[in-house]
Amino acid sequence: MSAVVELVDVGVRRGNATLLRSIDWIVDESDRWVIIGPNGAGKTTLLQILAGHMHPTTGMAGLLGEVLGAVDVFELRPRIGVTSAAIAERIPRAESVSNVVVSASYAVMGRWREEYDDLDHQRALELMTQLRVGHLADRTFGTLSEGERKRVQIARALMTDPELLLLDEPAAGLDLAGREALVGTLSELCTDDYAPATVLVTHHVEEIPAGITHCLLLKQGEVVAAGPIGEVLTDDLLSRTFDLPLTVTHEAGRWTARAKPMRPARAATEASG
Repeated sequence: MSAVVELVDVGVRRGNATLLRSIDWIVDESDRWVIIGPNGAGKTTLLQILAGHMHPTTGMAGLLGEVLGAVDVFELRPRIGVTSAAIAERIPRAESVSNVVVSASYAVMGRWREEYDDLDHQRALELMTQLRVGHLADRTFGTLSEGERKRVQIARALMTDPELLLLDEPAAGLDLAGREALVGTLSELCTDDYAPATVLVTHHVEEIPAGITHCLLLKQGEVVAAGPIGEVLTDDLLSRTFDLPLTVTHEAGRWTARAKPMRPARAATEASG
């Protein structure tokens, strides 16, 4: 099994700030990872390295058999599918959904003068159907709900048949119904043997879809733990990551985390006496 991502002693500094420190991490082609950590943990910085948009200050970052700094990133990036709020903001609101998806073939945001063949349009329709937005093909992106936009973005990210799929907080901003619908779709994607290696970033364990195989916990730019999700997503390790006593449960393929109840002050005093 070949490594899709291989980071060795990766660090990122900006001025006097250390954003990432001594990251060692391997993602294999059949892996489905989730990165979890509080605000400021370095999740976005790490994802920017995986997308080929940032080079590490120290260490080695290997992506898809290439090494950042020794490869043309403009040739590497089409092999990586990415969804994020920043990308969503760049999509023209007046562009049709079908054009938003198919234009990924040329790595552009919306149609211009480029030509697409029947296979391009067929693949776009298949992906939109898979992501349950096929019926919205003729709608403009700006008229969609937030959940529909998230699905269109994922279809677009898959358009080039990437070898690595990066999902940056895909459920952010969704209401409960929208989140659950999207997590269900992501579960189907994560359990698809033909889907690319996937890395999903979230703050909330409730947003982890079934099918995620591995977990990386990140805190203040350092890895707290990384490995099979059942070994990493524990009370102790998640509590250390968020500096809060937490109880983690796993039921029917889904995860939840709750703060442990505080002992009443009087009871605690009596117990100590």
